[in-house]
Amino acid sequence: MPAFVLEIGVEELPARFLPGLESELVRRFAEGLDEAGVTHVGLTAFSTPRRCVVQIREIAAEAAEREEVVTGPPLKAAYDVGGRPTRAAEGFARTHEVRLEDTFTLETEKGAYLAVRKKMGGGSTLEILSRLCPAVVASLPFPKKMRWGSYDFGFGRPLRWVLALLDDTVVPFEVGPVASGNRTSGHRVHGPGPFTVERAQDYFTVMAERSGVVVDASERRRIIREKGDALAAAKGGHILWNETLLDEVQGLCEHPVPILGGFDPAYLEVPRQVLLTSMQSHQKSFGVETEDGTLLPFFLTVMNITPPDDALVRKGWERVLRARLEDARFFWKTDLASGLEPWVEALDNVTFLAPLGSMGDKTRRLSDLCAWLADELNNGISREHAARSGRLSKADLVSEMVKEFDTLQGIMGGIYAVRAGEPEAVADALAEQYLPAGPDSPTPATLYGAILSMADKADTLAGCFSLNMIPTGAADPYGLRRAALGIARILQEKGLRLDVSALFAKAMAGYSGIKRTLEPEQALARLDEFFTLRLKNLFVGAGAETLHVEAILGADARDVRAASERLSALEAFSRSPDYGKAVQTFKRAANIIVKQGQEETLTGNYDRALLAEPAEKALADELERILPIFAEHEQQGRYGELFVLLRDLRPTVDAFFEGVMVMAEDAKLRSNRLNLLQALVSPLSRLADFAALQM
Repeated sequence: MPAFVLEIGVEELPARFLPGLESELVRRFAEGLDEAGVTHVGLTAFSTPRRCVVQIREIAAEAAEREEVVTGPPLKAAYDVGGRPTRAAEGFARTHEVRLEDTFTLETEKGAYLAVRKKMGGGSTLEILSRLCPAVVASLPFPKKMRWGSYDFGFGRPLRWVLALLDDTVVPFEVGPVASGNRTSGHRVHGPGPFTVERAQDYFTVMAERSGVVVDASERRRIIREKGDALAAAKGGHILWNETLLDEVQGLCEHPVPILGGFDPAYLEVPRQVLLTSMQSHQKSFGVETEDGTLLPFFLTVMNITPPDDALVRKGWERVLRARLEDARFFWKTDLASGLEPWVEALDNVTFLAPLGSMGDKTRRLSDLCAWLADELNNGISREHAARSGRLSKADLVSEMVKEFDTLQGIMGGIYAVRAGEPEAVADALAEQYLPAGPDSPTPATLYGAILSMADKADTLAGCFSLNMIPTGAADPYGLRRAALGIARILQEKGLRLDVSALFAKAMAGYSGIKRTLEPEQALARLDEFFTLRLKNLFVGAGAETLHVEAILGADARDVRAASERLSALEAFSRSPDYGKAVQTFKRAANIIVKQGQEETLTGNYDRALLAEPAEKALADELERILPIFAEHEQQGRYGELFVLLRDLRPTVDAFFEGVMVMAEDAKLRSNRLNLLQALVSPLSRLADFAALQM
């Protein structure tokens, strides 16, 4: 079978574009070829800053031909009562370019229809690719497309050449101002070209041997890591690989050449977080450390060229980094001379959100909220330390270091707190307050960090909801979804018991002096609903069944830990053989109570003297035996045992429904039986919303 290669040559693309382009090229070509009926094997995509490449190792020379049945009008509309074809039948045949006698009657569940068999697909793969290639190239998504000259065609960067070969044949097409051909360009220095590629199978050989380009991103990563590790080992250390930065660096080069530079050890007095941030964010370089974690005065950077004089290039990199590190040391010494207290006072001049006051106001609210959380959690946490962490939480925002390196906010606060003699618990909280920063980010390691993080997120949520700044669609400028998920993750992963609604209410109360858009009760109700939806997303995203999650959260979503444990117990119960029957039984009881509870007030208090039938007496006896046990298990959080109790109770409830007319004509008897059911449903409703389960 022939091979195919497409190369789109461009001006330098940003590294962040490349992974998405590769996946889109594979997806769009696979869909287009499958739709055309062209079989293929080994479809892959590659990219460098100057090219996007699609390779198909084997592709059929011709598309497969297939027969499809196309339905037309109903038979009764295709022929009149005399059996003559109608205009509908004639139009159907004409549309599909067949004679009327070539149609046939197709019997379906919805009746008889006029139909025709059509041969689909087929044709030359070369012709199919000549249509598919420009369509795919034109449809590739970019955050923003560029247009140049007088052309309407848009792409991430201007096109320079297009190579498209099916074996040794050029696939002819045009995209914007460029026509396809069999010529490519290589590295600007080590193999500029242009080069002619005779066959698709020769493309990667030409790139490797003549063009000086490493097309495969995984190969560029391997080269950088292997050579970088060897350079660091020669200095007695190893590279501090940052995978995100490594992805960016390999996407910035076609010809990766790692080089190790050094800096004055005197700069090591600056905290390692600052040094590494300066290297990574400004110079796209990696730090080096020893096995015991001591930072060494070296850095690894990656060039896109093999220089004639390594020493000269290294000296240039070291000179640029030295200036950055000198700035960092200046900020460090300036900040140490200032101290925390002046920064805390300066926060009154820093705006949080215009209607919500200053950062100083926020830290005072956080101090109160952290103290409240310490009391609520009751885990041996110092109320004073928690309150102090809230007050100092945003102090580093006015430090010189964080003004320069904003990604170090919180981290620098923790470092400066240690230098100022603050308790270790306070410093830990400051360093961890922004965790988790995303779905893959860890939660705070300490309880003080967890408290400050939850307080900070709850304060922001409460303030924004008070102003009706509620996320809609994809827009979430204040990161409220991330904040809600962060609180949920902390409570779940730390195993903390807390009424989240009470936390939000306390946070709302801290905004007593603002001009609200929503009344506190309305804002709190919407915030509770918002949090429940985020919690649902968290559980479903972790693999839980959606109906199970809805049933659990429909009962109670305020205690995240309890909800998580009840969900695990329900999922375990769902794997038992009698799960379906149990759900049907208790769902029936719940539905009756929901419906009849709208007609009269049901308290769950029933009169044993009015119990007439053996089945209802048996249910009352069983409830009086089980409910104290139920309450004990519930208090201890033994939710798995609660579902075992329900399984044992089910036969008695089934017998009740079979032997007792709940909706009796006698009003007293009917009310008593409904209250008996209410006594059953009331504890069940705290476990799960059985009415939400479907079987």
